Order: sequence, then C-alpha cells, then structure tokens
Amino acid sequence: MTILVNLDVIMAKRKISAGELSDKIGITPANLSILKNNKAKAIRFSTLEEICKVLDCQPGDILEFKQED
Repeated sequence: MTILVNLDVIMAKRKISAGELSDKIGITPANLSILKNNKAKAIRFSTLEEICKVLDCQPGDILEFKQED
C-alpha cells in the first residue's frame, strides 16, 4: 500500500512556491520538502487542514492511494 502526496501538482496549479506555502502553514521548508517528496511517514491533520485552507483544495486532491503490485 502506498499513499502518494501530490502537493507539488496543486502548488503548481495555485502558483505558490514552497517557501511561501511553508510560511503560510507554519512548517519549515525542510519539513514541507519531506512531505512533497513522498518521504513523510505521517502528516498531522492540523497541517493537512492548513494546506487545504491555503491551497483551497480537499485532502483527496493532495493524497492518493496506490495499490502496490
């Protein structure tokens, strides 16, 4: 089971940089990079909520489930 984070796609559509997003949601650029690059093991609901507020999207726009073969 794999959960993919499509944050970079939504950020590109909204034309927002990683630095700007990390400032607005209150996490470090390093932690945002970990999340964007599918290296995170977990995400807090509060962080996900802030991302959705800033990017005007739903959690399902960011997170995607992929079945492993």
